[in-house]
Amino acid sequence: MGLVYPLPTQKTAVRGKEINLENYLMKTVLVVGGGGREHAIVDALNRSPQVGKIYCAPGNAGTGLLAENVPLKDTDVEGLKAFALEHEVDLTVVGPEAALAVGIVDAFRAAGLKIFGHTASATRIESSKEFAKELMAKYGIPTAAYRSFEDFGKALEYVSGRPFPAVIKYDGLAAGKGVVIAQDMEEARAALSDMLLDEAFGKGRVVIEDYLTGPEFSFLCFVEGTNVYPMPLSQDHKRAFDGDKGPNTGGMGAYTGLPFITADDWEFAFREIMCKAAAGMVAEGCPLSGVLYGGLMKTPQGIKVIEFNARFGDPETEVVLPLLESDIFDIFDAVASGREAPAPVWKDAVTLGVVLASKGYPGKYEKGFAISGLDDVKGRVYHMGTAFRDGSLVTNGGRVLMVVGTGADVADARANVYREVAKIACENLFYRNDIAHCALDCHSMLDCHSEQSEGI
Repeated sequence: MGLVYPLPTQKTAVRGKEINLENYLMKTVLVVGGGGREHAIVDALNRSPQVGKIYCAPGNAGTGLLAENVPLKDTDVEGLKAFALEHEVDLTVVGPEAALAVGIVDAFRAAGLKIFGHTASATRIESSKEFAKELMAKYGIPTAAYRSFEDFGKALEYVSGRPFPAVIKYDGLAAGKGVVIAQDMEEARAALSDMLLDEAFGKGRVVIEDYLTGPEFSFLCFVEGTNVYPMPLSQDHKRAFDGDKGPNTGGMGAYTGLPFITADDWEFAFREIMCKAAAGMVAEGCPLSGVLYGGLMKTPQGIKVIEFNARFGDPETEVVLPLLESDIFDIFDAVASGREAPAPVWKDAVTLGVVLASKGYPGKYEKGFAISGLDDVKGRVYHMGTAFRDGSLVTNGGRVLMVVGTGADVADARANVYREVAKIACENLFYRNDIAHCALDCHSMLDCHSEQSEGI
């Protein structure tokens, strides 16, 4: 497999790095997905001196600058498998949870293909809130108290006897829309009716949790069985507008270098949550083999789990992967092969990313507006919802672009990124001006808490 090049015996520059290329086999990689997360993954793979050809399915205008886009849906398992076999793909990396949930990893492995991502059984840690809650209860992982229901009347009766706010979650995947923080009985009734009677996300169950307070943060780890490799912590911004106002979105920005997490906090989150979850999945017979995303909250009672996701987060990936100094292909390949991976090395820096979204998002919005100024932007720009039309870059989604800046600290990274964001021109884009405001502006980080929400 792979592309074999006629190579000299001397050291040669490949992707800006000087390496010895004697008998070197360049790898072919397929990335599944088409958003900003996948653009960040493609970008990281593009920095690997081992990677020769990158495909991205379906990709976007940004991935098309670094990879060859393939017009296949991320859930078209048979089509993707046939493509990987025909093009002798050495490694496939899966981005979206939907692809994992429909069993792409199981199908690829059965065909003898190497793939980075969890099996459908392991993906239940995200695709079933009830499964995740049961796992946490069984293995002593701290989370909010809960009850599960599939009967509307019993669920409503339970909520009526509990204090508000109440956290109501659809048990399955719901594209980030399956969590409601009900402030009163009217909102609770509407949410339960939507999920259980109207079956807005399909037939299923709901999980009703106690409401927790405190700052949320994201802890992503590469996981292979009981081997857990941590990535830098990050914090997402879900609300659409400045001051954490407006509707929940897929994420309007994120940053690393969280000032409210102490060394003891990190150690607890890593050992008592992420490592325990990985070990628990092994004990349950469905080991993880990809990325485990911990959506965590620092409550007054300690750090607790809001949710687990079975893949890279978005937009967290876009601020985390630029800090990776190691060759990401080595990590992906080791995890996909079921062997111990080299410990990742991370830059001693801070990143901050700002999402530019279509006006109207997360509600109705129009597409096709021209975007200019990207050639003047210094730093990384990840495409989330873009397309080329008649030779021009245009908006093609709700979240359109994410600009990522780097600095010595949060304030430095923030100043750097907003200077670059101002260079982008498009009449139908908006963005938040206060990403990382809690880290910089709040008197106490613990006063700057966000509502429990489902990661994207």
